[in-house]
Order: sequence, then C-alpha cells, then structure tokens
Amino acid sequence: MRAQLGDQLVVESPVTGATRRDGEIVGLHHADGTPPYDVRWSDTDEVTLVFPGADAHIHHIEHRPGSAPEPSRPSEDESGGQWHGEPGGSRFGRRPNPGDIGRRVAAARTRQGLTRVEAAHRAGIAPGYLAYLEEQPADPTMASLIRLGDALGTTVTALLGGGVDLPPGQGQAALHPQLRDLSRDECRARLSTHGVGRVAVSTPDGPAVVPVNYDVVDDEIAFRTAPDSVLAAAVGSEVAFEVDHVDEAMSQGWSVLVVGPARVVTEPDSVRKLVERAHTKPWPGGERQMWVSIQSMRITGRRITSVEP
Repeated sequence: MRAQLGDQLVVESPVTGATRRDGEIVGLHHADGTPPYDVRWSDTDEVTLVFPGADAHIHHIEHRPGSAPEPSRPSEDESGGQWHGEPGGSRFGRRPNPGDIGRRVAAARTRQGLTRVEAAHRAGIAPGYLAYLEEQPADPTMASLIRLGDALGTTVTALLGGGVDLPPGQGQAALHPQLRDLSRDECRARLSTHGVGRVAVSTPDGPAVVPVNYDVVDDEIAFRTAPDSVLAAAVGSEVAFEVDHVDEAMSQGWSVLVVGPARVVTEPDSVRKLVERAHTKPWPGGERQMWVSIQSMRITGRRITSVEP
C-alpha cells in the first residue's frame, strides 16, 4: 500500500463492502508512501496515526504529472492567515480554538514569514493538516513535530513548550561572533515591530527594570500602566527602554536601547490614537488605562552575528 499527501483512506465493512469511515491522508512517515499515515477523519476532523488493515484501501486523487499533490481546500490569503470557512469561523466549521502546540507552530511560522502552504511544503505535510494544527487542539505525532521543527527553524522541545521558564541565551557562543553597532534607522526598524520591552527607572528603593507591552507611535515608545505603579512614578524623569531578540539556534541576536524623558499622555485625541493603534492589551491584565510615552532622545543598538572563518 502506497499513498501521497491528500489521498483518501477508505475503511470498508468486511461483510457488506460499504464504506465505514474515510479520511484525508495529511502526513506521511515514509518517503515511499508506505504506512503508517496521519489521517484526518471526515466525520470528526480529528487526526490520528493509522496503520491500515486488510479492510482499508487508498483512493488516489488526481495529481499533475511531476507535481506534488494538493488536496482540495478553501483558499488562503497571501499572508498565511486563517483559512476561510463560515463567517467568523475556521475552515473546520467552528471558531479557531488552538491548543498550545498550535499557537507555537503559528508563531514560529509567522517569525519565518511563511504562509501555511509554504510551511506545509517545507515540512512535507498537507496544508489542511497544518491549518488543523494551528486552529484546533491537536496531538501531532513526534514525526510531524520533527518535520515542523526543521521546517520552521525551531525544535520539538520549543514547540512542546519546553524551556518557557528558562532565560534565553543558555546556548554556547558562536565560533566566530561579530559584534557591530546598529544605525539609527536599523534601531527604529527593530523597535517598530512592537512586542515586549523593558523600562529601567530609578525608585526610592533603587533601580528597577519592568517589562511592558509597548507600541511605537510617532517615534515615541508608548505603553499602558496603572497610576500607582513603579512606572507611573517615573513620569517626569529620564528613563531607559530596552528591547532585544535572541536566536538560540544560531547564537546570535540584537538589542536596542532608547533613553529619554517619560511623560503621561492626557490629551483625549492622543489617547484615542494610542488606543486605536495598540497591537495588544497589557499581558498582566487589570486596570492599566494610564498611557505613558518615552521620547526617543538617544537610540543605540548592537547586533551579534556569526561570520564564516
């Protein structure tokens, strides 16, 4: 028995010959197409590892000569976003409710700038299966996780959430590291991606560094905090803001530092603009309606890369 991605696995009743169950083959474990297969069953949308028995056969779909199979599927937007299905829902007929693995797979794919079709092609799995992983709680096989990790430039451990409580940068330094300064434009480009940064302030108890969800609006760093917080007390003084990224696999990364005065934003139009342009709410939750901005008086940055000997 041999199959290709997108083929249909049909299980028949040994007595009547009628179809008991069928599903789409969304993952191959052997390059020659021999079992076992990852099958997404049509009646449940669940994906399981299947070793077909004597009551099963393969229904081959039509493929263009010399091309990889592509199962019938709804369209995907060019940015690799949600599959189109019911209004407000997913291609599986219900609102996306991804599990932890699905969120990590989607985040790793986004970091690589890949659409679902591109990522699925790299990993050797069907695009429909990747959509299923990203949109629904799933339990992919170890073989699928290994292929996804290789395709997305990450590891199985990372996709499973290993190391989330450990600080980054525990790997070894590169053999031939190169440290260089970033230009102001390069610093701004990295700042504009938004995300989580750290604000360093002076307090009566000594220096403090607080992580914040931030945005860049009109060349200023903006974040929300509570009126009685450490960051609110720093308004009117000079503070430092730092954001960085570490590539564990390549032992490289970058950091950008912004220094300038912090002020509270009170003008209604300015507050409305910040609310409209905010990419996310503060992760800690709670009432954090006080907007603080940091004027970029000084911006510096550095980047570590590895060079060939």
